[in-house]
Amino acid sequence: MYADRLEEDSNPPIEDRLNSNVAANSLCRQPITGKRLNEDEIAIAAIKHALKALRKRHLAEEAAHAPTIIAISRPLVYQGSEWKEKAEQLELELQQCYKAQSRLSEQLVTEVAEGRVSKSVIQEKETTLANFKKEFDQISNEYSELKMLLDEKTKGLELVTSENQELKRQLEEISLKVKSAEAENKMLIDRWMLQKMQDAERLNEAVSRIIGHRRDCLVNAVYDDLLGQFRASSIQKLAREQVDGVVRQFEEGAEFFAESIIPSTCKNRIHAHDGGCASILFEYNSSKLVTGGQDHSIKMWDTSTGSLSRTLHGCLGSVLDLTITQDNKTIIAASSSNNLYVWDVTSGRIRHTLTGHIDKVCAVDVSKVSNRHVVSAGYDRTIKSWDLQKGYCTKTIIYPSNCNAICFSVDGRTICSGHVDGNLRLWDIESGKLLSEVAAHSLAVTSISLSRNGNTILTSGRDNVHNLFDLRTLEVYGTLRASGNRMASNWSRSCISADDNYVAAGSADGSVHIWSIQKADIVSTLKEHGSSVLCCTWSGLGKPLATSDKNGVICTWM
Repeated sequence: MYADRLEEDSNPPIEDRLNSNVAANSLCRQPITGKRLNEDEIAIAAIKHALKALRKRHLAEEAAHAPTIIAISRPLVYQGSEWKEKAEQLELELQQCYKAQSRLSEQLVTEVAEGRVSKSVIQEKETTLANFKKEFDQISNEYSELKMLLDEKTKGLELVTSENQELKRQLEEISLKVKSAEAENKMLIDRWMLQKMQDAERLNEAVSRIIGHRRDCLVNAVYDDLLGQFRASSIQKLAREQVDGVVRQFEEGAEFFAESIIPSTCKNRIHAHDGGCASILFEYNSSKLVTGGQDHSIKMWDTSTGSLSRTLHGCLGSVLDLTITQDNKTIIAASSSNNLYVWDVTSGRIRHTLTGHIDKVCAVDVSKVSNRHVVSAGYDRTIKSWDLQKGYCTKTIIYPSNCNAICFSVDGRTICSGHVDGNLRLWDIESGKLLSEVAAHSLAVTSISLSRNGNTILTSGRDNVHNLFDLRTLEVYGTLRASGNRMASNWSRSCISADDNYVAAGSADGSVHIWSIQKADIVSTLKEHGSSVLCCTWSGLGKPLATSDKNGVICTWM
């Protein structure tokens, strides 16, 4: 636009140019006849006229250029305001740059300080590394020394090992010789024992003949006397009890007993043991009760008063079973500590600790012929025979199923055992051989109890059945059960009364059931316990009946 305006200003108006040309032509066309002007005047006039035209032209050009100058001056003002705005923006940016520079300076100072700290830390690390290097060198030296020492010890160990192997070989040779000597010694002892037994049998036969003769004389005399009393008083029951009692008192090895009564009333309720009581029994021909519990103690009670008469200590585990010798002088306990403990009742001290089982001992019994021989059964699947005089094991029998209960036969030559597989097994005590076996229960046998005459054995099982076997034929001739009677554990003990007429068994609901063997039916149900009944035992005197439960409570029933 600005170039267009310049181009318009450079060309004068058409009217001015026409006027100048007319004037020039008029001067040239003046007549010669008048006053003629010379050529110089004409030239001067033309020059003046040209100057005048030029002046006009200049003025016209200024007038023409004025808008252009104004137009040119206006953008400069506008550009100044824009430059001012740009200057303010640049100043603002400069301030921001100063602020950024300040922040960067602070960061620089911080990083310089951190760099100095890092440098000091690096120096410390280098010092620590140098110390570690020194320690490593020391440890390397010690390792070299220890390695040399180890090599020396290894050589010494190899030498000792070779010597040990040689000694072991010599020991094996000596062991073979010892075993051979033991076999010979055992054979000699067996021959000697056989001879002694034959001598004893001959002596027993002679004594039996003498005692039998005296007993017959005595029985006849007593019978005549009692027959006279019967005729005089007509008390038949008294005569039968006294005759039976006198005869049994004079029979060698027999015990006195009276006719058992059916218990109905709890006479004593005693908290005997903490944690439960799994085994109880009466002394022979006595109403004194012996109990063993999970508190590792053996206690003796007077059932007539319910008072504690003695406590035996020394057992290191829970008492799982008890037995007592015929003379009431020795008590043997089977324990969960894998041992048997033998107490002298008179002194209250332990005579023997019988070791040999490698698992808990859950059953024990003493021979009814001799107070010397004891058998035990453990959960290591072994039955062991012990000699109490010598205090060691004389025979070990291995069986396929764990044994929960064990007892001697009346003659002391046979062992009866009840097992987890439900079988009843009979073993020969001398040879250790299995004599016979019968499936007594569908589940584990928990208890076996021998009758006083030795012909009947009572077995109880986890199938909640109580079977009566004829020990001579191993045939079941009686089965006892009740709807509410349930065995509480693998060691729930039932019992036969002293006169072989009743069976007592505890239940998991705390009740005690009494069966009549002759009727094969329940004659009484006793309820006093607050927890599962674990053990029942009947006094040889016919009363009382004693029971124990999982809470350690003992009840005596009359």
